[in-house]
Amino acid sequence: MRLLLVEDEERLARAVRRVLESERYQVDHADNGADAVTMGQQSDYDVIVLDVMLPIMTGIQVCRVLRESGVKTPILMLTALGEVEDKVAGLDVGADDYLVKPFAFDELLARLRALLRRRPEVSQETSLIVADLELDLTKHRAMRGDIEVELTATEFRLLELLMRHVGQVVSRVRILERVWGYTYDGQASVVDTYVHYLRAKIEPEGAAPLIRTVRGVGYTMMEG
Repeated sequence: MRLLLVEDEERLARAVRRVLESERYQVDHADNGADAVTMGQQSDYDVIVLDVMLPIMTGIQVCRVLRESGVKTPILMLTALGEVEDKVAGLDVGADDYLVKPFAFDELLARLRALLRRRPEVSQETSLIVADLELDLTKHRAMRGDIEVELTATEFRLLELLMRHVGQVVSRVRILERVWGYTYDGQASVVDTYVHYLRAKIEPEGAAPLIRTVRGVGYTMMEG
């Protein structure tokens, strides 16, 4: 399981990370709200542990931004003892649960297990459709209108990722992680190369463009 821990108290963050890693979580750490937003949007986490009191942006603000940008990762908020307003505010902006400081590590682990059990089941959809582009996930085939588009396995994975996040900006880092895997050690320019290949195939002359470049960030699939 991959987890994002957002906590600015260094000693507590080290202790929590040590416990989580002993339970075989892969833990990334952010110590301020701005980094938490960036990491939460660019990487696919199984769960986010998010403190309320953070530098730059509060945990409430981070949670709101992540939810408004389409991030559905379960979020466990860490709140101060007796701060009912923080609990209510966190739940109102999309947090899934909260844990009051100071807390027992056993309770933290139990709440994380409960959140992970409540995750939505993996979608059973067989195709993705954006405008007149259809991606058949069972037959591994793409159609733009009435014309079949021949894709390589990598191009297919890239197109599927973009179509699953229509209207959202998908960063080059996230594309590398999801299409090539975490162990891929190449340069991000390979993403640009494959997007170029993909555009040439799904956006023939005269067809409406579907993939838009977000300069300095990545790409987004438009609804047409």
